[in-house]
Amino acid sequence: MFITRENKLNWLRILAGVIVTLALVFAGIFWFDIPVFNFLRRFDCVTCEYIGEIFGIKVWLAVSFIVLCVFYIRKFLRSKEKNFFKNIYGRIKNSYAFMVFTSVFLASFAGIILKVLIGRARPVFYEALGMTGFYPFARDWAFHSMPSGHTMASFAGLVMIGMLVPRAKWFTWTLAIVIGVSRVCVGAHWPSDVVLGAFIGMIAADIVRAVVARSK
Repeated sequence: MFITRENKLNWLRILAGVIVTLALVFAGIFWFDIPVFNFLRRFDCVTCEYIGEIFGIKVWLAVSFIVLCVFYIRKFLRSKEKNFFKNIYGRIKNSYAFMVFTSVFLASFAGIILKVLIGRARPVFYEALGMTGFYPFARDWAFHSMPSGHTMASFAGLVMIGMLVPRAKWFTWTLAIVIGVSRVCVGAHWPSDVVLGAFIGMIAADIVRAVVARSK
């Protein structure tokens, strides 16, 4: 989305994306978060719960890391080079698992920092006490609503997969959006949390793709 066909970052698109995302986030905080949240909560179901369990940050990182290890071990077993371990990055950087893992890791790292800095109270406080608000630098999970971690990880991983396998692009994007919406349906996040998480995930995937392409 923010990368050219030559795998270079398009800074004008990124700037436009930042402006649009911030506008949506602030609009959500002051206007549409509560009504949209109340509407989507009607669609809470077991399927949404399962989606949350399957596409969490830890699952994304664990699965992509395991696949990456399997890829590297297979390459090692097939290689007859004596200095196989000398240039690990050069051997794994073009593997799909590496790019997915790195994208998810980058998005998650940035997201965790933002969660603590922003300190937004999760919707559970609104549903139980009618309370909303921000508590910067709070350490408790209950105040780490923005951005949505599941959405960040899923957009980072699925957008990257879509770039690597263009034919699957529509499926990966649709799945990423469904995952983001499901986080509101189960009451874990506000809509603006999902919007910010999606943007961070997309940016992370594009950055990784551009860096890997540049290092060839």
